[in-house]
Amino acid sequence: MIQRIQSIYMLIVALLGGIGPFMAYLWIDAQEEEFFAKNELWISIAFYGSAALALLAIFLYKNRQNQFVTNRLNMILNLFLLGFFVYRSLNLSGETLVSEKGIGMLIPVFSIVFLVLANRAIKKDEDLVKSVDRLR
Repeated sequence: MIQRIQSIYMLIVALLGGIGPFMAYLWIDAQEEEFFAKNELWISIAFYGSAALALLAIFLYKNRQNQFVTNRLNMILNLFLLGFFVYRSLNLSGETLVSEKGIGMLIPVFSIVFLVLANRAIKKDEDLVKSVDRLR
């Protein structure tokens, strides 16, 4: 059942976490250098972890409860990334020189939105299976 809509949502999250931060810069510092996720090891590990959790959840389609929990863990990881980026952007705005925030800082927000949509679809499938079981 890989063709379900939640699998597409999780594939989008995997692509956002695996490819997105390395193509879109996270911020530009005061020296006009673009900062990508590959510049700092733990940020790239967190993005790769998010992509790996999304891919793992895709292949857990036989056990919807484990898929749901894996998506929740992925949401927590993305919330930590988002929290770090918010903290970092607040520090960037206090500089004497003007710094620019990049589009890459929004990747965790998009990932969380798609994970919520995937969890809603998983819940809908689970409710459908339970309702069919009641009829037997």
